[in-house]
Amino acid sequence: MSIQAVADKIKAKVESAGFDRSIKFDTGSDGVIVIDGATISTTDAPADCTIKLSLDDLESLIAGDLNPTMAFMTGKIKVEGDMSVAMGLSQLL
Repeated sequence: MSIQAVADKIKAKVESAGFDRSIKFDTGSDGVIVIDGATISTTDAPADCTIKLSLDDLESLIAGDLNPTMAFMTGKIKVEGDMSVAMGLSQLL
């Protein structure tokens, strides 16, 4: 799945949720997805929190097949910045 296809899936979940912070998913060479409130972009920009993970793990996270807490504890996900933003987003996804 492309980074844009994943961004579209995230957009569908975030738009109606009233998310009011900024978060960046950094998938390395596959690209980035930045959520800033209800705006979703694949253009790199600063964010309150950056989550580094593979595109495959991001797809699994969105599909509900990857537990975010376990992924963090096992090193599949690395979080930089405001951890409370990441925790709030996990409830949306």
